[in-house]
Amino acid sequence: MTASSRPMTTSDWSQLLLLGLLWGGSFFFARIAVAEIPPLALVLYRVSLAAAVLLLWLRMRGVSFAPALERPGSFLCLALLNNVIPFSLIFTGQTEIGAGLASVFYATTPLWTVLVANALTTDEKLSAAKLVGVGMGIAGAAVMIGPSLLSDVGGPAWAKLAVIGAAISYAFAVVYAKRFKDMRPTLVAAGQLTAASVLMVPIVFLLYSPAEIATASISIWAAVLVLAVFATAFAFILYFNLIASVGATNASLVTLLVPVSAIILGAVFLGERLEPFEFAGMGLVMASLIIIDGRLTGNRQHEVGSRNPDT
Repeated sequence: MTASSRPMTTSDWSQLLLLGLLWGGSFFFARIAVAEIPPLALVLYRVSLAAAVLLLWLRMRGVSFAPALERPGSFLCLALLNNVIPFSLIFTGQTEIGAGLASVFYATTPLWTVLVANALTTDEKLSAAKLVGVGMGIAGAAVMIGPSLLSDVGGPAWAKLAVIGAAISYAFAVVYAKRFKDMRPTLVAAGQLTAASVLMVPIVFLLYSPAEIATASISIWAAVLVLAVFATAFAFILYFNLIASVGATNASLVTLLVPVSAIILGAVFLGERLEPFEFAGMGLVMASLIIIDGRLTGNRQHEVGSRNPDT
């Protein structure tokens, strides 16, 4: 029995719920941090601190980082698509929109992934069910973003489009990451975050003065630390554990949980509220992801295997 075909246990669901909370929390803590730290500086803090944690993890596990150093160009491209561009767009968007709404737009990532994979790969073509799901998801995104084109309800349209852009960048990253299937997942994560740190250092120091990126209150630095260590480094490790345990398809269900946790955190602690049309759009997106996944329609394609992380 493959990892993705066996029933998920209570432990699996507990890990999935924790991961959804962590990644939903990333939008919450980013919303707090961008109040005092410029978006691109926050990207640098997030990737560099998370890279340090993962490099320490690899060392503790006795895993060599040398294979990543042999492919610098590939890791720089992955870092650009999976960290630098999406983090920069999300954090910039979050200077104007709340954590819950940003997470809803992030949840469209699987829709764009299906379209990108269909265009750029030979083994992941659109099925009839996926086509219906993608159409429903794009309709949902249009419902969420449409009113902002006429007014600034829920935040300006450019901020929402920025997070949509991040979701599209993630989609390209998923396809590009296939070339790393011969490497340990946690090594790939450490490599991409290290490469992202290398890319962000000159950008940040060219754009900002030391005072702009180093002056913040204690509570803001605490938010940055939680964002980097728990919502990035630890979350990656947890995600790879799930992939090894239940397969990538089951692990991808976290996409449905992230907006829920982000919306709850934003509502309870930041006083955020979504507009009715945004809830309607989110409902369409969630339904589309269930259709694309196929487990309720009987069209699910089982994975043939999964990679084992360093655990």
